[in-house]
Amino acid sequence: MVLPAPREPLELRDLPVPKPGPGQVLLRVRACAVCRTDLHVVDGELPHPKLRLVVGHQIVGETDDGRRLGVPWLGWADGTCRYCTSGRENLCDRARFTGYDLDGGYAEFVAADERYCLTLPDGYDDVHVAPLLCAGLIGYRALRLAGDAERLGLYGFGASAHIVAQVARHQGRRLFGFVRHGDEAARAFALDLGCEWAGWSDELPPEQLDAAILFAPAGELVPAALAALAKGGTVVCAGIHMSDIPSFPYELLWGERSVRSVANLTRRDGEEFLALAPQVPVHTDIETFELEDANDALDRLRRGEVRGSAVLRL
Repeated sequence: MVLPAPREPLELRDLPVPKPGPGQVLLRVRACAVCRTDLHVVDGELPHPKLRLVVGHQIVGETDDGRRLGVPWLGWADGTCRYCTSGRENLCDRARFTGYDLDGGYAEFVAADERYCLTLPDGYDDVHVAPLLCAGLIGYRALRLAGDAERLGLYGFGASAHIVAQVARHQGRRLFGFVRHGDEAARAFALDLGCEWAGWSDELPPEQLDAAILFAPAGELVPAALAALAKGGTVVCAGIHMSDIPSFPYELLWGERSVRSVANLTRRDGEEFLALAPQVPVHTDIETFELEDANDALDRLRRGEVRGSAVLRL
């Protein structure tokens, strides 16, 4: 499935099987989860994607010698800059990203840098392990940056939140869920996943939060989350794209509250999280689609109609 230009539907096309370059491995794609970042690329909210582009970056694939590997968003980094040499390759200025700078997994085959591929845990089939490769990884990194917060708020209960909620509960944290006003299905989903309270995103929780993670790409939620924080708390913005953050009074930030973003992921994040997921164990709630129905999957995600994660099945 090819993106011919931003804000246009994906097109089903026959393409040559990619030829792996130095250090790359050719993978037959077995599944690819659909991410909100894919929507940001398709909808033109992330500038300058590679065109013609095959989107998709939560790829489960198999090598010719039978190894099952995962391909995440971070597809390449230079390995020499100050960020790469300090274990922060997610911040590399020359980094290239799967399904954005590099062709991704809405296809039968993909070529990927083997250094950035991840070994997948046993015990998950292809379609259930795929969402761990971004929804899970970004959620895990956001949870790490939230520190040791006991009372944790999750804003936006989609693919990432439904995974990180399970990890947070495993760690003994208390969860508070925030969903779009009137979305009773999402509110029930949050409660099913262990939130002791779930309400609308413009409400205050019954107790102040030690940290909040924002998965919804809505800038107006930043001051709302700050208002829900106890002193010393942190708001972690987990999306790659967010609408503008409105101005807010300094009083919301005062008291050593902080706001920070999560940028992509490191290989360490991937290795740690994929080792942890079977121990929890993390269960992914999925809805599967055929490859040729990728536009339908994106439309469903755009309208907020997917419970958990949408996954393309090949």
